[in-house]
Amino acid sequence: MSSSLSIIPGATVVDGQGRRCLITHVLDLETVLAKDEETHETRRLLIKDLSAPADGNGVGEEAEQKSSVDAELLLVPDEDWQEAQRRFGIIRPLIASPRRTSEMVKEAAQEGGVHPVTIYRWIDLYLRSERVSALLPVKRDGGRGRSRLTPEVEKVVVATIEDFYLNKQKRSVTKTCKEIARRCKNAGLEPPHPNTVRNRIAAVADKEKTARRLGAKAARQKFAPVLSHFPGADWPLAVVQIDHTQLDIILVDDIYRRPVGRPWIAVAIDVFSRMIVGFYISFDPPDAMSVGLCVAHAVLPKEKWLAKYDITTPWPCWGVPKTIHVDNAKVFRGNMLKRACAEHGIDLDYRPVATPHFGGHIERLIGTLAKEIHDLYGTTFSNPKQRGDYDSDKQAAMTFSEFEKWLAIFIVEVYHQRVHSALGMSPVRKYEEGVFGTKEMPGTGLPARITDEDRLRLDFMPYIERTIQGYGVLIEEIHYYHDVLRRHINARDPNDPRLKRKFIFKRDPRDISRIYFYDPDVKLYYAVPYRDTSHPPMSVWELREVKRQLEKEGVGEINEQLIFDAYERMRRQEEESVKETKKARRSRQRRSMHQQVVPPKTAEEYTPVDGGGFSPAESIPDITPFEEMEELI
Repeated sequence: MSSSLSIIPGATVVDGQGRRCLITHVLDLETVLAKDEETHETRRLLIKDLSAPADGNGVGEEAEQKSSVDAELLLVPDEDWQEAQRRFGIIRPLIASPRRTSEMVKEAAQEGGVHPVTIYRWIDLYLRSERVSALLPVKRDGGRGRSRLTPEVEKVVVATIEDFYLNKQKRSVTKTCKEIARRCKNAGLEPPHPNTVRNRIAAVADKEKTARRLGAKAARQKFAPVLSHFPGADWPLAVVQIDHTQLDIILVDDIYRRPVGRPWIAVAIDVFSRMIVGFYISFDPPDAMSVGLCVAHAVLPKEKWLAKYDITTPWPCWGVPKTIHVDNAKVFRGNMLKRACAEHGIDLDYRPVATPHFGGHIERLIGTLAKEIHDLYGTTFSNPKQRGDYDSDKQAAMTFSEFEKWLAIFIVEVYHQRVHSALGMSPVRKYEEGVFGTKEMPGTGLPARITDEDRLRLDFMPYIERTIQGYGVLIEEIHYYHDVLRRHINARDPNDPRLKRKFIFKRDPRDISRIYFYDPDVKLYYAVPYRDTSHPPMSVWELREVKRQLEKEGVGEINEQLIFDAYERMRRQEEESVKETKKARRSRQRRSMHQQVVPPKTAEEYTPVDGGGFSPAESIPDITPFEEMEELI
């Protein structure tokens, strides 16, 4: 079943009463007309109440789709991932086109060097899940889908592309293939097929090719933006910009209402309409997790989130953006963010160095937010000169949740509704024009709504690779164990039996009391708790603070018991000083916020069999992805 819900005429949906309906008209950003499949009655339905039918699109799953779409992104070889992206690049214009013709398919097949039937199959595979990993090549016995190049030939291919093709002589691909064949023969090696070389060259970024073959100036001319209009931002969600900043306001804690410090925000803006599509606020410093949570907030529907604060004004922004544009900060450079964006069909685009105008839209938005915040009690203003003798700590009045509610109200009831000077209309009006169209420009239609929220959160969660020992898994001196790990204890690497196999574990830095194990055999995630479940929850920042304290005390060898003993001492000391020090109150507030984190649902735990062992994957037919797994005490 697809992990998204299409809101287009002809789509089958389930309404709030569980009845199957067929959408006949999309009325606006909030409602549709739909015909009940049983009574044939046409009714007006709220989009927020719709869900996907349990049987998906009613088409049986093929082996290729099943084996690919369930793949953990980090386990996919680079060459397979590049091939999946190449296939997606070929079919992407066909998917986006409202009128797909056979001629268009034939042209795409010719471009990809495949039969038109293969193009139709790729489109079908992608539309079932709307994930790029559905297009991964399938590994079959006999070597199909595997790299046939020996390490020696691989080195020849890489070196030749580097020094023969990527230079200002501008040699052709055909000559490069011949040069690789010549070098291989001289070395007594079997040359690769020319198509292999062509695929390798095609994987090189166009910008790099232009810069290396034509020069940096030509690359800038070809890829530089038009200053009066951000390139590609021609419809809603075409380009979304994301950035971080520390807000100019002191917040107070929930209990004593004493100052705790300035929060950080990651915010996302749709460049086409200037709509704010999502944000994430926390006292934690920017990292990959805050970026992922901001992306998730931008992509997912927001009705439940708004209801938490009793806000009734709609926030009609959801759906996967085509491109996410970010600066060159370290938090945006992680491999997991790149893979997760590519998996969901998002192009991750980095701002060119020394070109601040590329980030103008998001920076102007941050400036707008700062200006509004400067009118609130507890503001720090932009600098000491503006602040003067204003006592921000003494004037601070808003808690974290109160400020988050204020910001949400400002976004949906003020910023989205008032006229934007660069647009000549309000952002929500511009967004509606992009979705439904005008006399001069056709609309894109409403984007699909993501239904698998848990998988989205896991995709954007930081990861760690570890072997599994008899005691379980050790991460930063803390042990984790669950019986689901038992059959993987001391497993050998399938590619090199001399080494132990490393497995993928994902970890939410806000709460490290559990990690998420990806079982490559059954292709499911399982929550794995502390081995000693009596230990309290802790964030990764608290863990590192404890370690710094132990090192400061001169402790030589740090272990798990020392960590949690020191953590308990620090908490008691914090409780005693919470009324006196801002740092202690901030730590307490951060811990309170981390304890409110709702972990993603994972698979059910394994059922023990006689003798204390565990049945193999094929004997556990009732496992369902992302169902809540109980911790074993």
